[in-house]
Amino acid sequence: MSRKLFVSIHLYLAAFFSPFVMIMAVSGGLYLLDYEGETSRTVVGHIDGARLDAKSPNLSADVSSLLTSLNIDTRVEEVKVRGDNFYTRPSSRLNYTLRQTESGVDVEEVDPNLQATLMELHKGHGPKLYVVLEKIFALGLVLIMLSGLYLGWMSPMYRRKTLFISGAGLLVFLSFMLF
Repeated sequence: MSRKLFVSIHLYLAAFFSPFVMIMAVSGGLYLLDYEGETSRTVVGHIDGARLDAKSPNLSADVSSLLTSLNIDTRVEEVKVRGDNFYTRPSSRLNYTLRQTESGVDVEEVDPNLQATLMELHKGHGPKLYVVLEKIFALGLVLIMLSGLYLGWMSPMYRRKTLFISGAGLLVFLSFMLF
């Protein structure tokens, strides 16, 4: 493969994925600064006598049916279960929490703000198609880094600098990982 081809691969991937990198960096940085975003929660109803079975092979359909009984029209791609709570996904947009109670099921609408939406996407809790895109992004980011290292390595003027700086980055990473 020619150097020109590697430069083109590096440039096109970096240009295409730069918005993803910046959004992930900003949302992750805000999260580390303790701004996780906010969600507004609104109780939308109670379905008397309803039961949800966490082991049901049709759990998403069961949850959709309960939501429809409250005149809620939403797409449920997946349901996560924690104890008596059932969380609809994707949670990067308007979603629902269903709580099993003695008398039935309580339903709560959850509406994330922009930062909470970005964090849900960051964690892979978005629509399934977006999760596929995130996997492609991960591969693209690896290719961007490898092509950049290759280009640095192949340039006599940048070879030592590339080795030194990437080695320093590896040492910093390992030092934090091990200590």
